Amino acid sequence: MSHVYCPECGFQNPETANYCAKCGTLLARDEGGGDTTMQFSPAEAGELQGSVTLDEVGAGRAALVVRSGGGRTGETFYPEGDQTTIGRSPDCGIFLDDVTVSRRHAVVTQREGTFQIEDLGSLNGTFLNRRRIDSGQLNDGDELQIGKYRLSFLAG
Repeated sequence: MSHVYCPECGFQNPETANYCAKCGTLLARDEGGGDTTMQFSPAEAGELQGSVTLDEVGAGRAALVVRSGGGRTGETFYPEGDQTTIGRSPDCGIFLDDVTVSRRHAVVTQREGTFQIEDLGSLNGTFLNRRRIDSGQLNDGDELQIGKYRLSFLAG
């Protein structure tokens, strides 16, 4: 059985689905016969390594890279100073303008070379590696979900 992956959250849906069962996004179909997305296995991914280098996202310093959500895929944020707030307020260090994100949603704290994430009482919660958390340590490659945004943490 074939599957269709949601362009917003990445959920695997049956080929016959019109909307994502997880987030409700319309699953677009390519009716024009043009280019189609091809599926590949993790074993084939080795051929793609090196196509993007850490230098491009600032190796040597911590970064949060948007993986999906809000049409901002690939956008990179660098936590600055001891604390960097994340939220819908333009006053936040990392501004994510969407109603699924609280005005002051979470804060990234840097102490002695380690990074922590702490939820600031947000309505939709903060997820670290798909688990809802109040706070947790960020490690290289961890996935954060804040509202509809999925971000990867790169330790640098």
